[in-house]
Amino acid sequence: MATEILMPALSPTMEEGTLAKWLKKEGDEIRSGDIIAEIETDKATMEFEAVDEGILGKILIAEGTAGVKVNTPIAVLVEEGESAEAAPAEKAPAPQQPADRAAPAQEAPAAAAEAPAAKPQGERVFASPLARRIAKEKGIDLQSVKGSGPRGRIVKADVEGAPATATAPKPEAVAEKAEAPAAAPAPAPVAPPAASAATVAKLFADREYEEITLDGMRKTIAARLSEAKQTIPHFYLRREVRLDALMAFRSELNAKLESRGVKLSVNDFIIKACALALQQVPNANAVWAGDRILKLKPSDVAVAVAVEGGLFTPVLRDAHLKTLSALSAEMKDLATRARTRKLAPHEYQGGSFAISNLGMFGVENFDAVINPPHGSILAVGAGVKKPVVGKDGEITVATMMSMTLSVDHRVIDGALGAEFLKAIVENLENPMAMLA
Repeated sequence: MATEILMPALSPTMEEGTLAKWLKKEGDEIRSGDIIAEIETDKATMEFEAVDEGILGKILIAEGTAGVKVNTPIAVLVEEGESAEAAPAEKAPAPQQPADRAAPAQEAPAAAAEAPAAKPQGERVFASPLARRIAKEKGIDLQSVKGSGPRGRIVKADVEGAPATATAPKPEAVAEKAEAPAAAPAPAPVAPPAASAATVAKLFADREYEEITLDGMRKTIAARLSEAKQTIPHFYLRREVRLDALMAFRSELNAKLESRGVKLSVNDFIIKACALALQQVPNANAVWAGDRILKLKPSDVAVAVAVEGGLFTPVLRDAHLKTLSALSAEMKDLATRARTRKLAPHEYQGGSFAISNLGMFGVENFDAVINPPHGSILAVGAGVKKPVVGKDGEITVATMMSMTLSVDHRVIDGALGAEFLKAIVENLENPMAMLA
């Protein structure tokens, strides 16, 4: 039976991608685990592995095609001697309504039609040859396995994790579930309509401009930050840090580490200070999870890295356990690969907290937007020499750095956020203690 290969979702946020390159051609034999294509997501270029075996009968999406929706057929896999035309026809998608024209109201489908029916015993099971072979070897009843392939087809991944004693659900249990009335969903709030592209363009019809098409990264940034500002109740805490002790300590360490080719930056100290503060104030090491809060044990610190057309937030995992030199080396590696979009999803997803440092651009202070589901983000400004009043009342000059902690009030209350920011400041003003 011919099988469609679908555009994969290579990250939790991926909705569409660019088919950058085919690594196999029509007629090539495909084995499970073979790399068959390179897919560009909103964040990176990733390899796409085959889950089934067969012959690449037909390529449906050409190299370089952008905006391919997840689950769109991109190729057809056939068995030996089979024609690619044997693949079941896809139902043509309904034409998209123009943005400035209201779509006619449609009747909601019945709930019973949405729920997949239980697979009756004896019904034909659609499975790949490899999946059938593994099922036979492991003694798995394919009637009891739910397929994740096209149209519910059972593939290798479905049977590898299935227990040998798996049984199909009892019809009575299915019937009981079907009888339970579904709770009516609460009406969603209606957002005010945004101006269409055509409407905005009319405003500038008599002006010269260049139209820039949004790529996947910019679309994702726009969507996530709009969501963040609309749904996260931000509040802001501000502190200044005196950096003189840290700058002197950094110069001393760099002199001793020069022979090893290590040069620590102020940002390395900030990462370490925040990682330790998450341990010192563990209730601040948390994320919002919809209907609950997840309190993390390790300090997984995300750091914003500017790249062409957007930004990444690679995550330094277990940052509280790493030395300054290890954090420095890891951060340099992550930043370099971020700029060439070579990070894997697990390297830029996760973390409970983020740092955004614009001090190197001369920005003295700013407010950063929380990256969901993080509980907070620290905006770091430039170190600036200022007159300050010393302990004995004398006026002296010190290097001061402004920091703003943006906090999700659902996760962290005011006093807790203040305690967390205080711990960060104390770590930075007493840098030698961070090595203890």
